[in-house]
Amino acid sequence: MPPLRDLFFQRDAIRRSVIASYWLAIILALPLWWNTTTIYRLSLPSSRVEAIARNKLLLPISICLVTNDHSLPGKLHHHLVRSTDYWKVLDVHIFGDLDCSSLGEGVYRVAPGIGLPDLHGRTLLFPYQDEETLPALADALSSLIVPYSSLPDREHRVAQYSPRYRLAFSLLNEDASAGNVILNWDVKTAIHRHITPILRSLSMFHNFTIESQVQFYAPLAFSPQLLEDGSYGLTHENLMVFINSAEWTLSSSASNDPVLHFILFVPSADRKPLRILDADGNPSTSNSFLLPQWGGIVLHNPSNFDESNDASILQASFSAFSHQLLSLLGIPQLPSGIRDTASDSSIREWQLDALLRRRTLENAKGSQDTLKSIIKLVDQIENMPVGQDVKGDVEDALEELTKMYGSATSSLQQTFRHSALALGLASRAFFNPGMLALLYFPAEHKYAVYTPLFASAVIPLFVAALRELKAWRLQRKAAAATGVQN
Repeated sequence: MPPLRDLFFQRDAIRRSVIASYWLAIILALPLWWNTTTIYRLSLPSSRVEAIARNKLLLPISICLVTNDHSLPGKLHHHLVRSTDYWKVLDVHIFGDLDCSSLGEGVYRVAPGIGLPDLHGRTLLFPYQDEETLPALADALSSLIVPYSSLPDREHRVAQYSPRYRLAFSLLNEDASAGNVILNWDVKTAIHRHITPILRSLSMFHNFTIESQVQFYAPLAFSPQLLEDGSYGLTHENLMVFINSAEWTLSSSASNDPVLHFILFVPSADRKPLRILDADGNPSTSNSFLLPQWGGIVLHNPSNFDESNDASILQASFSAFSHQLLSLLGIPQLPSGIRDTASDSSIREWQLDALLRRRTLENAKGSQDTLKSIIKLVDQIENMPVGQDVKGDVEDALEELTKMYGSATSSLQQTFRHSALALGLASRAFFNPGMLALLYFPAEHKYAVYTPLFASAVIPLFVAALRELKAWRLQRKAAAATGVQN
C-alpha cells in the first residue's frame, strides 16, 4: 500500500486546487446571488405627496337670502362661521336678492316664512325679519349644512367609507326545537319596500349587494337576566357581546367587501319575552339596538300563534332596519325643529349634500394620510420592495387628488368621485402583497435564517483555506532554509 502522502487526492497541489475551486465557485456565484436577491425598489414621488398633503380642501357653499336688506347676508355669514369649527372647511358665499329662483341648482335658498321653519327642496322657509333672528337662522342652517358638528356622539356609529357594501339580512331563531318560531319571511317584499328606496338614493356613493338567510338554531353565548315579572332582560354589557360569532354563520358568501348585518332575532320559547334594559335596569320601550360600524339587531317575541306570514312583523322590523342603515352610512337626520313638507320618506337633498361633503373630506384626508404612511414605511424599511404597481397606484392617487382640488369649486359630486378614487388607489398601494410581506419579515429575521445555513458551509472552507495558506508559508520557509544550507 503506498504511503498516505503519495495518494493522488492527498497531494498538496490537488488539495489546494480543490479548495480554490470551491472559493472560485463562491466568488463567481456572488454576482448571480446579488442580482437574484436584490429587491426591486422604485422611487416614489415623496415631494408630491408632501406638497399635496399641505393643500387644504375648501368646499363652496352658496346661500341666497331673499331680502332687500343688503347688510343681512354679511351679518348672517358672521353668525355662521362663529357657530362651529366645521364651517372652516367650507367656502361660504351668502348674498341677498329678492329673486333667488333664477340661480343655479346648487344654491341653497332662504326665504321668509311663517311659524316653524319648512323645507321645500333646497329652499328653507324661515321666519326671519331683522338682525335679532339671525342667530336662530344660523343655527338652523348649521343643523342642515353641517349636522355632524352637533352630533359628535353619533360619529363612531358610521361605517368607514367603501365603494361597495354587502347587506346581510338574517332571521335567527334561538332554538327552533322549542317551538313558537318564525320559519320563513317575505324578505324580498320587505327589502323592496323599506330598503330599496334608500339604496337608490345612495347609488352615487355605494354599490350594494343584498343577501338573506334563515337559521333555526342560533344560541346566545350568555344567559339573559331573569326579571321579577318572569321576562328576560338584556343589559348594556349583554348587548356588547350579543353576537355569538363562534356559532352564528352570518355571512354566506366570500368577498372582501365590508358587510353590514341586520338581524331579526327570535328568542326561544323558554326565554320570552326578551327585552332590552335601560341604564336603571328597567325594560326599555325599544326592541332594537345598533352595533357601531357593524349592523343592527331587532328582537321579536312571537305570540303563541303562527306568525310566519304576518306582514306586521317585517313592517316594524324593516322600518327599524332602514333607520339603522341610515345611521351606519352616515346620513344625518333632519333637525327636529324643522318641518319637512314632502310626503314621502326619501332622503332629502340637504341630507345628501351633507353626506357628500362629509365623505369627500373623509376620503381626501384618508388618501393623504395613507400616502404619507406609504412614504414613511418605505423610508423606514430599507428592504421593502416598491414595484411598478405600487408606484403606479401612488401616482394615480396623486392625480385623482389633484383633480379633486381642481373640481372643488365647480361640482361637489365630481369632487367626491375623485376623492373616492384617490382613497381606493392609495389603500390598494398600501395593502399591496409585496409590501405587506416585509412588515412581518424584517432584516433581522433574514439574517437569523441565512446565517445558520451559510455559516456551516463557509466556515469549514475558510478554516481549510487558512490552514493551507499557513502550510504553504511553512513550506516556503523550509525550502528557503534548505537553500541557504546548501
